[in-house]
Amino acid sequence: MRLLFATLCALTMTACGSAGDSGTAGDAGSGKSTAEDRPTVALIMKSLANEFFVTMADGARQHHSQNEGAYNLIVNGIKNEIDLAQQVALIDQMIASGVDAIVVAPADSKAVVPALARAVQAGIVVVNIDNKLDGDILAEYGLRIPFVGPDNFAGAEKVGNFLAATMEAGESVAILEGVPTAFNSQRRTAGFLKAMNDAGIEVVAQQSAQWDQTAAVTVTSGILVQHPELDAILAANDNMALGAVAAITQSGRGGAVKVVGFDNISAVQGLIREGKILATVDQHGDQLAVYGVEFALAALRGDTTRDDKATPVDLVAIDTLE
Repeated sequence: MRLLFATLCALTMTACGSAGDSGTAGDAGSGKSTAEDRPTVALIMKSLANEFFVTMADGARQHHSQNEGAYNLIVNGIKNEIDLAQQVALIDQMIASGVDAIVVAPADSKAVVPALARAVQAGIVVVNIDNKLDGDILAEYGLRIPFVGPDNFAGAEKVGNFLAATMEAGESVAILEGVPTAFNSQRRTAGFLKAMNDAGIEVVAQQSAQWDQTAAVTVTSGILVQHPELDAILAANDNMALGAVAAITQSGRGGAVKVVGFDNISAVQGLIREGKILATVDQHGDQLAVYGVEFALAALRGDTTRDDKATPVDLVAIDTLE
């Protein structure tokens, strides 16, 4: 479709050909659309080291394979959750390639907005998924970028209420936050706090582990030293919940400190069955990118609706697992 499409496929982190991300040109005179005729949608995610985003990418690829004649797909991701420079570089790379739409799960709610403004100025449809962009920064740039994603506050409050129902007023918990400047991290923390405050449970520590499992081990270990009678940990994503469980086990308090997470990755499902994690929240990562891609395709077809679209969030505990 665009002159640099083939070159870009070779350069992006997920090869278009091997992932089924680009269409195959139809035979001359067949009446079938060719890859060059189809709009190209670039999916730009956060860390592909996080199972949640791998699941998201797989869902997008499956949707593309079922709709291969409708659009071309390029899948990109950064090495870790805080590599903002790389994500900005990927956005600029997509602008240079002339893609028709960018569906982005921003690593930071503010820092990527200038790059996305460049994309909009270039006539590219931009759809925000997973982590909502900062409204004030968007307003500064005169942008209206629709958000397609879950209510993170509601999801966190839901799992927080589930945890609180297993505790007594006056017991203590700690919160492991994601990247502090990320809107979804802020909203999950706020949801956790509301649930704990409503239940009369004391929040004795609130620290960022940067969405990272290894960082969560270190942060949780420190919290357990400072608060040896801690009763529970609320982790803003499942990677950090896994790190919290490891630290609790290492401390010899396995089974004594309850843990809840957010994302419903497969590793956490196993720990829920084993009783090491109490619950998590499913924001349906396999469909999240699909919702964004479909929204972008509708915009490219002329749908001028720019309203945000809420996607489901569901509690996952032992009685809801199959």
